[in-house]
Amino acid sequence: MQAELDRLRAQLAERDCEAQRRELQLRASYEATVRALADAVEARDAYTARHAERVAAYGLELARVCGMDASADPDLEFGFLLHDIGKIAISDAILYKPGRLTDDERDAMRRHPVIGEEIVRGIDFLAGARQVVRSHHERWDGAGYPDGLAGEQIPFAARVFAVADTFDALTSDRPYRAASSFREARRVIAAASGTQFDPTVADAFDDIPDARFDAIRCTLA
Repeated sequence: MQAELDRLRAQLAERDCEAQRRELQLRASYEATVRALADAVEARDAYTARHAERVAAYGLELARVCGMDASADPDLEFGFLLHDIGKIAISDAILYKPGRLTDDERDAMRRHPVIGEEIVRGIDFLAGARQVVRSHHERWDGAGYPDGLAGEQIPFAARVFAVADTFDALTSDRPYRAASSFREARRVIAAASGTQFDPTVADAFDDIPDARFDAIRCTLA
């Protein structure tokens, strides 16, 4: 009897290990798919190279400081990486227009969060990423888009992402301007606390030292 119980325990342990291996393999496959999609978006614009990876890394660090457990919510990183996937459907004439956009062009550009959500909606493993994809341009004061959400109506992950996204945009070179210093980027984000950004998230961002952001950027250089 004891020998039979030991055999059953060994079989169960082996099956559990195999299930864990398959789960890790599936997770790796999901990650590879998401990164390929993010790369497809960035391939259209050489000036945003590695933006998705940097902003995802910044966002995960900020989420950690805000008390979010990214390991318990793996979709968080997927949402950060795929935030601009809807831009795949925006014409090059609008994306690369050197001058000011017309009202119609601006309206078309502002549809990319909705388009992005439609793209990921039918993919089960990206269900948790939809909130960031749709709501990353909402503002704390309700003046954002596409839904005009305000305050805590905005998903918390999207509020975290908005700060990380602005930080990366400000501290990266663009065709029309040089990168700002970390100090200047912090000043801009602090000034927009309570209007564009959730004050709690903006305060948490300010608690992260420059050295930490430098370390993240170096790993992705």
